[in-house]
Amino acid sequence: MRSWKNVSGRAREVIAQRCGTLVRLLLCCACLLSVPVSHSDAQSGGSGARQAVAIVVNPHSTVSNLSFEELRRIFLGQQQFWADRSKITLLVRAPVAPERAVVLDQIYRMDEDQFRQYWIGKMFRAEIAGGPKIVYSSDMAMNLVGAIPGSIAFVLASAVTPNTKVLRIDGKLPSDAGYPLK
Repeated sequence: MRSWKNVSGRAREVIAQRCGTLVRLLLCCACLLSVPVSHSDAQSGGSGARQAVAIVVNPHSTVSNLSFEELRRIFLGQQQFWADRSKITLLVRAPVAPERAVVLDQIYRMDEDQFRQYWIGKMFRAEIAGGPKIVYSSDMAMNLVGAIPGSIAFVLASAVTPNTKVLRIDGKLPSDAGYPLK
């Protein structure tokens, strides 16, 4: 076995790069797996009917409308850049959020376990540099969307603030009849 001192500079770079990728993968997996899931908390606000979920983006985004299929590709990590070539940063609410249940059901068409396995698989296969960023409250989601260019998140429509850019999905806002995220 060769000692570290005898390894060439290029070989050290490759080893460090692969270790860095592995560390990022392990950290993302740890984040995805560390959030406790409570199925009772993931249900809608107790009224029986689910509230509409708004898709919000950075206020400087040029995007104002997405088809449902475009939205799905973004949330699945299949589209990682906006039309202007800026990086998409996906912000996803923690499992205890009622809006997450709507998004998992309507956009991902997965349950919690499938969602976690999906992102772990994408990271393991190096299809993406990192998974979605977990946010723990609507306020946190709104603040990060406002601060991170290219970011996209989902919140309950009732949590939207006046200075937020809400996307139309298939030409409809959360308050419109036929909006797909209810």
